[in-house]
Amino acid sequence: MAVAALGLLALAACGGRALPIQPASRSFTADDYERIYGDWTRSSDEFAFDRLQDVLHVTATFESWEFRWAYVVRYAADYSLQTPERTRLLRSSLGDAQERHRFFVTMVGNRYAQSDLTDERGAWRVLLVDESGRQVRPVEVSRLRSPGAAEEVYFPSISNQRQAFRIAFPTQHPDGSPVIASGARRVTLRFTGAQGSVDLQWDLDPRAATEPTVALDE
Repeated sequence: MAVAALGLLALAACGGRALPIQPASRSFTADDYERIYGDWTRSSDEFAFDRLQDVLHVTATFESWEFRWAYVVRYAADYSLQTPERTRLLRSSLGDAQERHRFFVTMVGNRYAQSDLTDERGAWRVLLVDESGRQVRPVEVSRLRSPGAAEEVYFPSISNQRQAFRIAFPTQHPDGSPVIASGARRVTLRFTGAQGSVDLQWDLDPRAATEPTVALDE
């Protein structure tokens, strides 16, 4: 289990390809999860932020359409779910992806207590920023006080030294425009406060788009 977790963390530092943000059918096996996790995970420790590296250490996984698909396939294999159960779980997760952009975040600042994103007095606030600089605040921030066994395996940045959060942003602005446009080439998760700012960026491939279908019969 520890070896698998180390492999996932190593992949998290890569994030090389431009990623498909639009809904599309996928064909994954359970073994693909580690690769997809690495593609959709970013860490501040990858970059030379000078003093900010000592102020905030953060890892975030964008739970995109593609990530959700790979996650369900892996989860279904690990827990021996039958095809109807897997399909229901996949449909539910992909349906939620139409309503929320979700991120799984682990982080710690130079003071542990100030790294609580649910505390209005905390040192940091988090924003989702498009390539034009338009920002949106989260609609949900929940702290995981006791992550489960599955979360510890699937999100190996979890540790006793970090706080873990699930963060959700709307998929649309109040004016009805998409938070991440269909032609977007990047999106940024920004952690900002009096001590500075740390950006985690995902490069996107706007060409990778097909009509969504749900089929998990393999």
